[in-house]
Amino acid sequence: MNPSDLVIILCLLLSAFFSGMEIAFVSSNRIFLEIEKLQEGLTSRILKKITKNPSRFIASMLLGNNIALVVYGIFMGDRILQLFFPNTLLSGNTSLSIVFYQTLISTAIILLTAEFLPKVFFQLYANTFIKIFALPVAFFYFLFLPISYLIIQLTDLILKNFLNTETDQVQLSFSKIELGNYIEEQLESSKDKENLDAEIQIFQNALEFSEVKTREAMVPRAEVIAVEETTSLEEITALFISTGLSKLPVYKKNIDHILGYVHAFEMMKKPKGVKNILMPVAYVPETMLVNDVLKLLTRQHKSIAVVIDEYGGTSGIVTVEDIVEELFGEIEDEYDTVALLERQISEGVYEFSARLEVDYLNQKYDLALAESEYYETLGGLIAYTIEEIPEKGEKIELPPYLLEIKKVSAKKIEQIILTKLEND
Repeated sequence: MNPSDLVIILCLLLSAFFSGMEIAFVSSNRIFLEIEKLQEGLTSRILKKITKNPSRFIASMLLGNNIALVVYGIFMGDRILQLFFPNTLLSGNTSLSIVFYQTLISTAIILLTAEFLPKVFFQLYANTFIKIFALPVAFFYFLFLPISYLIIQLTDLILKNFLNTETDQVQLSFSKIELGNYIEEQLESSKDKENLDAEIQIFQNALEFSEVKTREAMVPRAEVIAVEETTSLEEITALFISTGLSKLPVYKKNIDHILGYVHAFEMMKKPKGVKNILMPVAYVPETMLVNDVLKLLTRQHKSIAVVIDEYGGTSGIVTVEDIVEELFGEIEDEYDTVALLERQISEGVYEFSARLEVDYLNQKYDLALAESEYYETLGGLIAYTIEEIPEKGEKIELPPYLLEIKKVSAKKIEQIILTKLEND
């Protein structure tokens, strides 16, 4: 191989390396970097050194890239003349059109092989490449240190005098998005998703907590167990015993007019009637964020709120426990009964209760079902899609899945068989 070709290839590789590492450093997760720098080992110590001054790192990569491009330009220009315009070398006269072709060919090659492709690739796997190439980056970082130091000093001088600022004055702080992305990466890279650390799951729930609306955490109207104000104390006591609930909403005429609630503990005081032990509830719209509901209940010293829809009717009930479960997951006691069915029948075939939430199923079973603000549950997804309550045995195709209605009532879908369709 011609020595010039070796130099050109080497320059292309170096240019790809420098431009790729520049974008990898910019695109890498800062939380990931900080955690890596706290680890033991040579790579961690190198990362700590080369990323301590971000501007110097970028300057080193830009300097290396420019040197590689200059050398590439010199050798590539001569090589193009040798390959395509040999007569020019003999005459020594280079026309403007030949210079144009030289520029066009060399620029196309450098853009494709040393700019576009490396930057796309290094951006996709930024965290991985920033670790893998830490040692070669450190070599060039310290090799170019004197020149990059002078460049930074000159830049600081200009910034101080004209813009009244300095480089690298950014405080080490992490945004919620960066933290969420880091946790999401850890969840996706985990092979055993069912046995993830509870702390990781709680952390992820905490990040999403500020965006959860009340309708996502409430007990829906159809599942609310409540009593009328005229119900006898004996019947209420029996209901407390049979359900294991500690609170029962009390309504007048229908559940759209909830007056308050009674607590099981108050029944031990042998009250004269329901009105004597009736406790007030808060009323919140279903679009209200759960963290705001929690603040409201805490401020009013209440533990239960009636969720109302846009027409003022009862949409459901939400308690402090329901809100806390959004952070820590389901909290079950000896009275709770697991009524929601979820099981895998065979490969790609599942049986689910329609009450299960879509995001929960996506996360646990990696289903990638469509999520929307218009529904929360699997039954809601089906009803939203076909715009009616399906019949038992009806099959609904939602690529890449086929959903068969196994159990349904006049008002809601109850059980579903979900089958993954074979790819053609």
